[in-house]
Amino acid sequence: MRNKLQAKDLINIGLFTALYFIIGCAVAIPIGFVPIFLPILGALWTLITGIPFMIFSTKVKKFGMVTIMAVLSGLLMGITGMGFWGVPLGVIFGLLGDLIMKSGNYKSIKKNILGYSVFSLWMIGTYIPMYFMVEQSFEHFESSFGQEYATRVMEVMPMWSLILVILGCFIFAIFGGLIGKAVLKKHFKKAGIA
Repeated sequence: MRNKLQAKDLINIGLFTALYFIIGCAVAIPIGFVPIFLPILGALWTLITGIPFMIFSTKVKKFGMVTIMAVLSGLLMGITGMGFWGVPLGVIFGLLGDLIMKSGNYKSIKKNILGYSVFSLWMIGTYIPMYFMVEQSFEHFESSFGQEYATRVMEVMPMWSLILVILGCFIFAIFGGLIGKAVLKKHFKKAGIA
């Protein structure tokens, strides 16, 4: 029974997903209005959300909590108009992040940071339409923000930049996790995470 998710775990997932998403959006929304910043938006998101995720990691004791957070994040991103590709990628990368963190019994700071970095790749789902559904993305951006914005977005998102977006999300998540570790030393010590 102790290995099953309980109401307290689900409440923690909900609260920390909301905190994680609000902090991410606080930076992403204003930056997203400038097309040239779109390729680095995922990297900035993973950098600034490292602290709330690392706080969340002190509450994670059971397998599945990280996966659920990733799926909920993808769902929230879809609801805000960025497409629902974050949901299947949330399942994949949330599960991998969960497995990495579980391999350290959720008590290894190194594995928690690595788990966060892998978890963060759910964010690539928001980029899939821009790379693989170019015409639909152009029409969406054009109807929402105008032709000039749509044209500039497509100019700064050539197919080869996808690898940079992926690497940026992963590497900056490591930095975000390290910042979280530095800021939250007392929390980790209290939670028995070393």
